[in-house]
Amino acid sequence: MSSRRQAAARRRSKQDRSGSPIQGEPEFLLIGKIHRPHGIKGEVLMSVLTDFPERIQPGIVVLMGEEYEPVTIKHIRHHNRGLIIALKEYPAREDVEHLNNRGVFVRAADRPPLPEGEYYLHELIGMAVVTDEGQDLGVLADMIETGANNVYVVRPPEGKDILLPAINDVILEVDTKKRVIKVHLLEGLLPE
Repeated sequence: MSSRRQAAARRRSKQDRSGSPIQGEPEFLLIGKIHRPHGIKGEVLMSVLTDFPERIQPGIVVLMGEEYEPVTIKHIRHHNRGLIIALKEYPAREDVEHLNNRGVFVRAADRPPLPEGEYYLHELIGMAVVTDEGQDLGVLADMIETGANNVYVVRPPEGKDILLPAINDVILEVDTKKRVIKVHLLEGLLPE
């Protein structure tokens, strides 16, 4: 086994399958998924899974699959709701056929900075959730993306998870320094 593959195997053993360290902030962020080859020149169809699709440009290095293999985007074309991309390291169709269903990642350290008062959703996981009346509800354990708005899954110390819609009437304040989310409970939000 090459030293490059051994290093990748060691990194994977310390991470869950999403590319995130077991504790703390993720090391890699999923930005797309390869679906299939397109044509004969080594292009592939990729769905875009990032809020910053404009950053997917020729010349950038992305990390392919669970091995986080670095590859360089050679060129892109828009296609329906996704992209057709060519990778410098894979010039022919035969070279990209094994990429089906692979994730396309970037390092979290390379993500663009956000304006003051904005945050990445993964930064909220593990934060304490308290009501505007001082009641401790638990910690933010997960988020569900829906068409209308996200739903925060709050895990209390005991009992059922609490589902809170991520709307201004419910999510009052996010303090990333103190790692606390202040919420207002509308009628019917607490499980019975």
